Amino acid sequence: MYAVVRTGGKQVRVSPGESVRVEKLAGEVGDSIELADVLLLSNDGDLKVGEPTLAGAKVTGTITAQGRGPKITVFKLKRRKHYRRKRGHRQAYTEIRVESIEG
Repeated sequence: MYAVVRTGGKQVRVSPGESVRVEKLAGEVGDSIELADVLLLSNDGDLKVGEPTLAGAKVTGTITAQGRGPKITVFKLKRRKHYRRKRGHRQAYTEIRVESIEG
């Protein structure tokens, strides 16, 4: 059994018992979370596709971590013009352990 959910402007395939990292969501570690934007649901070969989402389907999970990813260096340069810009970025994420898929 698996589902495809939309969160943070991205689509993520999830299965019960697995952990996934998604864009930062509000909540503390240990809180329960519900993702209601289910786009696709597969249960033992039975495939349901939403138009665009499935009504009544939801994915529940527990927040296991709130963190930030690795640092990415953004460096811009225009040769011979003495133009240089160096900037760093770390993307925030929420790690979720999927408990159940309903729908």
